[in-house]
Amino acid sequence: MAVKKFQGFDNKFFKFFEELQDNNSREWFNNNKNRYEDHIVTPLLAFIEDMQEPLGKVSKNFVANPKKLGGSMFRIYRDVRFSKDKRPYKEHGACQFRHVAGKDAHAPGFYVHLEPGNILVGGGIWKPPSDKLKEIRLAIASDKAGWSRVKDDKRLNSTFKSVNGESLTRPPRGFDPEHPHIDDIKRTTFFVMKPFTKSQISKPDFVDTAANTFKSASPLMKFLCRAVGADY
Repeated sequence: MAVKKFQGFDNKFFKFFEELQDNNSREWFNNNKNRYEDHIVTPLLAFIEDMQEPLGKVSKNFVANPKKLGGSMFRIYRDVRFSKDKRPYKEHGACQFRHVAGKDAHAPGFYVHLEPGNILVGGGIWKPPSDKLKEIRLAIASDKAGWSRVKDDKRLNSTFKSVNGESLTRPPRGFDPEHPHIDDIKRTTFFVMKPFTKSQISKPDFVDTAANTFKSASPLMKFLCRAVGADY
């Protein structure tokens, strides 16, 4: 058995982001680059590496890639080219375990969000491109019973409460406004997320806790994968 590297996300992890929220500038970040590497990058990559084995037990088709660039860890740098918000850095840590067929965050994936006061674990698909979104909507519309099984799954509901995601104000063109799942057909994003506390993620066993949370999301993830033509 491989030696486990992840020891938990400690107070230093969140302290860095708390200070970054008050000092989101290149000067401050450059002066604290060593802290970022030691307190953020190191535990995140250890978490991702240790997630490889338990994630494989959830599904063989999702990847835990412990690379600093191009892997499962999101970069801290914000894309501000088309944003009025010019803060250069994200004020949270995050990682996504993407489907092997996915090239970016728009593919189905499991997700961990680590922000002071907002820690979330779950899965889904974030703003898929229009062709994939249409495939998901058509799958919901044509398989009413299958989508009902996702929505009514006991483990999913006990863990996450419900499927969520941003929605259109009106039904998309070509879909029946009276469809029993029209509220979900209107969605542009589909996800389930479970909140956690700092104490719950501060120990090495958070890897297994997160993997079990991913497993609870399986009904949704299976449906989304099948809808976009990917294996689960």
